[in-house]
Amino acid sequence: QVQLVESGGGLVQPGGSLRLSCAASGFSLDDYAIGWFRQAPGKEREGVSCISSHHGSTNYADSVKGRFTISKDKAKNTVYLQMNSLKPEDTAVYYCAADPGGRWACVVDDYDYWGQGTQVTVSS
Repeated sequence: QVQLVESGGGLVQPGGSLRLSCAASGFSLDDYAIGWFRQAPGKEREGVSCISSHHGSTNYADSVKGRFTISKDKAKNTVYLQMNSLKPEDTAVYYCAADPGGRWACVVDDYDYWGQGTQVTVSS
């Protein structure tokens, strides 16, 4: 049974940092791609960063390039999203998701399995 559990969200001031974790079970990170997506109130869900299965190729939304870093720990079967220099516009519910196709593109419809989400709020 595929399960994804996010953690690490919270309230942070502008310019601060957070690290989100996505603990995966029921599959190997060698077989599934993992993506981080976010959804702000009144907006569509958007891809933030994704990492492919075999080669670990990464993809970032233009709005987070240079500030966010995605990585995976195969031993822990966990994917991380390090978020630095956070801005108020980064406020959203962040979801991790798994794509059995192993692709690195952050296309929402490619992802079949989703976590419950974790709230990130950037505010002074």
